[in-house]
Amino acid sequence: MENIVNEPAVAYHKRHYTVEEYLAMEKPSTVKHEYYQGEIFAMSGAGLNHNKIFSNVFIELGNRLKNKSCRPYGSDMRMNIPENTLFTYPDISIYCNGLQHSNLDEETFISPTVIIEILSPSTKHYDRGKKFNLYKDIPSLQEYIMIDSESISVEAYHINEAKNWTLNEHKEISDTLTFVSMGFDVALADIYERVQFNV
Repeated sequence: MENIVNEPAVAYHKRHYTVEEYLAMEKPSTVKHEYYQGEIFAMSGAGLNHNKIFSNVFIELGNRLKNKSCRPYGSDMRMNIPENTLFTYPDISIYCNGLQHSNLDEETFISPTVIIEILSPSTKHYDRGKKFNLYKDIPSLQEYIMIDSESISVEAYHINEAKNWTLNEHKEISDTLTFVSMGFDVALADIYERVQFNV
């Protein structure tokens, strides 16, 4: 049975690292790592369903946002949250009105409008829990969307007019996911196109 972990595993066992040390080690690394409050965590790899969902969603977003002020980026885009020190690589992030890089690193960016994580068995508890709480510290963030890679399930949070996070859940292939801040919908049938689940 596959082990379920709530958070990425600590990658280096030493004293706490500075951001500068993390960035110096991360840039030549072939494996992605998160950084949070002095600790460095290895990020898990992606399975076939994860990659299919990523491709489906990224293509849809690219088409919908063509010639718009917002653009989607994949998991090679490193993001920093200055408010809590987290450096991470969201599966998909949407940035609007240009890119603003971190004051600490020109290849790290801040202030996304939308973050999308594709859930796997090893990350879903972390993505739903601690990571979402860290993402809530991003002042510009308007939507956080989690797409399950093992079943038809999309959890879409957005900031409402009262500045509270509101959840819309979708568990039917006939459902439609609304990107509230972007002003368009994407069918779950398109998100899960060619995705097969183990029975």
